[in-house]
Parts: sequence; structure tokens; C-alpha cells
Amino acid sequence: MRVFIVHAHHEPKSFNGAMTETAVAALAAAGHEVILSDLYRMGFDPVSDRRNFTTVKDATYLKQQAEESFAHQHQGFAPQIATELEKLFWCEALIFQFPLWWFGLPAILKGWVDRVFALGAVYGGGRRYDNGVLAGRRAMCALTTGGAATSYGENGINGEIGSLLYPINHGIFAFTGFTVIEPFVVYGPARLTEMERVSELARYRARLLTLAEAPSLMYRRLEEYDEGGVLRVGRPEARAVSRS
Repeated sequence: MRVFIVHAHHEPKSFNGAMTETAVAALAAAGHEVILSDLYRMGFDPVSDRRNFTTVKDATYLKQQAEESFAHQHQGFAPQIATELEKLFWCEALIFQFPLWWFGLPAILKGWVDRVFALGAVYGGGRRYDNGVLAGRRAMCALTTGGAATSYGENGINGEIGSLLYPINHGIFAFTGFTVIEPFVVYGPARLTEMERVSELARYRARLLTLAEAPSLMYRRLEEYDEGGVLRVGRPEARAVSRS
């Protein structure tokens, strides 16, 4: 399997760093191909503007999606963006490795999505969700939290982890066609003993070696919605979001 890891932590000695080191080593040892984008090491700029492009559709008004579509049609993405797009389309499995910051992605990773997941290249023209451009590939969030697992449970003060990750799993991965693997979460690694940290890395290694068949999150299909994006009531095939 071809695996693309996008790593978003500024400290190489962090637990996120340990998870990525574990992933690269374990996957390579098992015969998988791995590409890593270490965003901080790359100095990746998360700010999306005209620097995304070498082409210009409208010099008087910057409309992001219009410029993305034009760049896609005319091979006009800046070299760094074009390279990240090549990695994205090369992979069979995508992993976002990050610490949960303010209940979401670190800015550098969100900016990577803003710049790389471009209209025309990654979505558009009716290609979304189960009809998405990246259909047939798998994607997974691998992350750490500051709080304990109990605080991210159904009745936890921080909110249920699945709800917090919904904008990523559904709004980024599923929207562009990925099959979304259940997230791998390490809760409060700063509070774990060394033995517990080793155990968590072993647990992660086991998940990595089953990426092709790991349980995935199930979302409703496009056909279950009307033209306005509203669920068709009473359709027998309509189903609630569930996990396989």
C-alpha cells in the first residue's frame, strides 16, 4: 500500500513525532511505500493567496475557487502545491498526524488543506462524497489530546471525539471521496507512564498494519439526498451514520 503521512507538530521529540516515526518504520518494514510531509520541517506556509498559483485568471479580484480551477486546467499550481497534489494522488491511504488544538486541526495543517485541496483538482463538477475524486482511497486521523479519554466521551465536558473530528472526517475526507478509517486517538500522552506510551505506540503499530481493512466510518450516500442537499424522508435505504 502507498501511504502518505501529513505530520503537523513542531517538536520532533513529541509523542506525535514518536507516532510518525513508528508509522514510517512499521509500514516500511511491512513492505509498504511511505511518503512523509513534515509540515513544520518543510516550513509550509498555511496562508492561502495568489502564491498558490503561477497562473492568473483575474488579476483584479482574487476568487480562490476560480483561480484553483483555472490553475488546474492550465498546470498553474505553484511548485510546492503541485508536489503535495502529486503525493495526494499517489497515495492509497492518507494519514493526518496532529495534536488536537482548540478542538480542531493545527493551523499549519488546516492551511495545508486550504491550499492543496483545490477545486478542479480534488473536488468540483459534482464530484463529492461517494462520487468524489479521491474515491477508492482511505484516510485516517491519528492524533493526541491534552485531556483524558473520559472528557471526550458521550457525556464528557470536551464533547464526544467523533463530533469534534466530524469536520475533518466528513467535511474533508468523506467530501472528497475517501473511505474514512476510524480515528486513532491517544488521550493525554503527557500524563502517561513510559510503559503506557510504549503500549500506545504498539497499539498504533497494529492499526497501521491493518489500514486496508481497518473499520471505517459510514456516511449517507448522495442518492439519499434531494437536489437541495436535504435528506429524502421515508426512503427505505436511508440510514443513520454508523460504524462498520
